[in-house]
Amino acid sequence: MTESAASLPETPDLHGAYPRLDERRVAELSKCGERRTVSPGDVLYREGEQAREFIVILRGKVATVEGYGGEEERTIAVHGPGRFLGELGLLTGQAVFLTAVVREPGEILAVPADEVRTMVAGDPAFGDLVLRAYLTRRTMLIGMDAGFRIIGSRYSPDARRLREFAARNRLPHRWIDLEEDEETEALLRHLGISPQETPVVIWRGDQVLRNPSVATLAKTIGLPAPRPADGVCDLIVVGAGPAGLAASVYGASEGLITVVLDAVAAGGQASTSSRIDNYLGFPSGISGAELAERAVIQAAKFGARLTVPAEASGLEAADGHYTVHVAGGPAVRGHAVLIATGARYRKLDVPDLEKYEGCGVYYAATPFELRMCRQAPVVIVGGGNSAGQAALYLSRNASSVRLLVRGGDLGGSMSRYLADAITRTPAIEIMFHTEVRELLGDSSLRAVRAQNNQTGQFIEIETNAMFVFIGADPHTGWLEGAVPLDDRGFVITGEGSSSHWEALPLETGRPGVFAVGDVRSGSTKRVASAVGEGAMAVRLVHERFTTTGNRQEGR
Repeated sequence: MTESAASLPETPDLHGAYPRLDERRVAELSKCGERRTVSPGDVLYREGEQAREFIVILRGKVATVEGYGGEEERTIAVHGPGRFLGELGLLTGQAVFLTAVVREPGEILAVPADEVRTMVAGDPAFGDLVLRAYLTRRTMLIGMDAGFRIIGSRYSPDARRLREFAARNRLPHRWIDLEEDEETEALLRHLGISPQETPVVIWRGDQVLRNPSVATLAKTIGLPAPRPADGVCDLIVVGAGPAGLAASVYGASEGLITVVLDAVAAGGQASTSSRIDNYLGFPSGISGAELAERAVIQAAKFGARLTVPAEASGLEAADGHYTVHVAGGPAVRGHAVLIATGARYRKLDVPDLEKYEGCGVYYAATPFELRMCRQAPVVIVGGGNSAGQAALYLSRNASSVRLLVRGGDLGGSMSRYLADAITRTPAIEIMFHTEVRELLGDSSLRAVRAQNNQTGQFIEIETNAMFVFIGADPHTGWLEGAVPLDDRGFVITGEGSSSHWEALPLETGRPGVFAVGDVRSGSTKRVASAVGEGAMAVRLVHERFTTTGNRQEGR
């Protein structure tokens, strides 16, 4: 099963995933690292372990392997002198998804992970090199279907829940559909796993989780688990979208003890965007997922504590501070609260929609959906920026893309650059004045029945995948009675939010409780605006502390 070193040529450096460190950089790392002699067969770290060292190869060759020692062992990459090992988990604290095995005798340099995190944060050139490599490696792993296995039926809501959590958190995994894979179904029966116990997650080749909660899955693969806060923190950020992450970075960097909670994944709705082309400082664009991952690493650098999944279930004031209750976990107490829970996708008003969700109807366009739509016709519903970005992204793989727009043009709801790009893409057909009336199919989506809302004419469009981007509703159910909401459920801030005292901008009807981003009434639904509000809110938190005296300077 083990291949000889001679038959394992070094993997080419693809898109900056496997760069080489020069002698000067190796010398700098040597000041805080340890040199070790290694022999063929030595395991430097194992799949499922937490990454504790940044390893540079000085002599010899090392392979990164999935399923090491098992029947399905697969070599992912082979590295020689000058290259460094590891993946995104080394910076974020996740478990590793591969095993590193020495294939050719030599020498390595092992640097403690904490030391490297400090260097990544303090040295822009080194930080960019490592971060770009790790982000690219994570993307490649996802594309290779590496990582843990999720086995279940495409019609199962629980399977859909686990798949969405894995996709939104960009966790490498392979989806095995029992509706298509009879051998896997027979294997589960042989192992005594009943249909009621699916979906099943298999981790490290031998650890089997029967229909786990997302919290159990997160704990198993090494995501930070919720834990009771030590005393009262300075700032609780509820929601880790662009606004919440910005507040986390600025709050922690200015010395506030900052705790961040999110129910699903860092990045919010923005993380499902395939490419953001109009965000300042990224002229060639950046994916929402990469923007979120960079922000998470940046926030952690300053000491912010991010917990996912952690769903806020209530807010109350007591004893001069606020308590945010967490569903199924310990409550968190803080002197100030920043509400950044954003909005959740809006659903079409058509019969049997829930029947096809996850098996034909989708609300995000991620690499998972891109692979699924290979050479297949796709329907996208919506005329805003999210719909436009998804159309361009999915057109790479789909045989055709039909964009169904209720109105008569794109100018009122979509940025000009996106509208222009769509009209220049031959694979995308725009159908104005068109609305979905019916979904057709048996156990999975087969076609969409749509109607022209001006002529009344119906058309049947064959597709196995319909993506819905028709806006979102605020995620404020957990705030019922806690802060003032407008008639659509968005949080009211600033002047008019309270009749008892003068609220600061972005402040709600409770002193020290702020709202930013899409969840705020009257906000501009743009990533840049959300980031700006998150940063501005931290200054306002400091201003509120000058009147409440909750935080002592220099603490």
